[in-house]
Amino acid sequence: MSSNKQLTDVLMPQLAESLVSATIGKWLKKPGDRVEQYEPICEVITDKVNAEIPSTLDGIMGELLAEEGQEISVGTVICRIETESADSAPATAAGGHSQTSAGTPAAASTASASSDQSQRSRYSPAVQTMAAEHNIDLRNVPGTGLGGRITRKDVLNYLENGGAGSSAPVAQAPTQQAQSVSAQQPQAQQPAVPTSSPGGISADLSRAAFEPVRHSGLHLTETPRIPTIEVEGGDRSEYFIDVTPIRNTIATRMRQSVSEIPHGWMMIEVDVTNLVQLRNKIKDEFKKKEGVNLTYLAFLLKAVVSAIKDYPIMNSVWAVDKIIVKRDINISLAVGTEDSVLTPVIKKADQKNIAGLAREIDELATKVRAGKLKLDDMQGGTFTVNNTGSFGSILTQPIINYPQAAILTFESIVKKPVVINDMIAVRSMANLCLSLDHRILDGVICGRFMQRVKDNMESYSLDTQVY
Repeated sequence: MSSNKQLTDVLMPQLAESLVSATIGKWLKKPGDRVEQYEPICEVITDKVNAEIPSTLDGIMGELLAEEGQEISVGTVICRIETESADSAPATAAGGHSQTSAGTPAAASTASASSDQSQRSRYSPAVQTMAAEHNIDLRNVPGTGLGGRITRKDVLNYLENGGAGSSAPVAQAPTQQAQSVSAQQPQAQQPAVPTSSPGGISADLSRAAFEPVRHSGLHLTETPRIPTIEVEGGDRSEYFIDVTPIRNTIATRMRQSVSEIPHGWMMIEVDVTNLVQLRNKIKDEFKKKEGVNLTYLAFLLKAVVSAIKDYPIMNSVWAVDKIIVKRDINISLAVGTEDSVLTPVIKKADQKNIAGLAREIDELATKVRAGKLKLDDMQGGTFTVNNTGSFGSILTQPIINYPQAAILTFESIVKKPVVINDMIAVRSMANLCLSLDHRILDGVICGRFMQRVKDNMESYSLDTQVY
């Protein structure tokens, strides 16, 4: 039988054009495990992103040639997968599980898989994508993979059968299981209800007495997870935390930014009273229509990209003998998780209206929370906006997202007494803080840029259209 087997090398793929290496974060398959085509075999880390490497064929996982935490160059062999040779492959492909006799090893394997449902609820990105595209409830799909896991072939078979037939009996058990699980979960899920939309759309009557003035849509949308800390050694007075590849990347970028870029800083105060009133007026209707929160951040991004159009030098990078001004305005959003900072990018933000920006913010926020950011989501940023106000901060001096020329923070909205026409009025005020690359930008151009952002923010009124 060994003559019918062959080993296929799996190479580190080039996930992006500029990528030359990646770090193995975690092996999802061990030697001897069965591997389905498109099923993830390992997680890799590069440029602050966790990405899954899928298998390109069916087979059995062979030797692992790269260790977790090891940096591997693109094109290097990371493992080998044992597959059937060309002579035996057609026979295997022709013999589906429905046509295999009970006495064959394949049937025994299928029977074993049906009894083991430990991996039933774990779905690969390929399976999730197909389910979303075809609006499939994966609880109704029979799983033939290891531990009852649903494979891509299972989804295709389910589609071919029209979602009926053989899948109907299987659907009953998951339904009963879902009912029992849902009966056990309300207490665990209950705390997430008030925090799912702090300061945004909330039906909690305890909050009806007052309206919080802001909600970012990126932070504090769920109960923060407790950081996973990897500890080694130490004694009673101290302990050590392993530096993860993501943390090492952040440290390298921050050190590079501070050491290479001469940082300048300025702040401006903005009256956002009209903006608060506008958002309070239309946010409920927007939520019902779009299904996402209309956040203050969406209005800020619109104000920023409009100002960048007027002062395109803000959208540039230093290249020693020249300054490169980017034509596309791609806004990086600095998003903090429990153990890192990510900067997903809204591409061509100047071509989107306020509603479009709100949808992009919600989509990126969902990806961040689910850990589903792709490398492409992180690339191409030309100017960074950081929503530090969601934590209650009123003054921040951010570090520039290398190699960009500037980063702007939006601070917390606070009601303050303000003098208007020699009279005191209570207004909703917020600070905007800018860190700038003083090799490219000077006080005059940045002052004018900040004033334009301020004018744009203060020009919002109850008649402003978000579409």
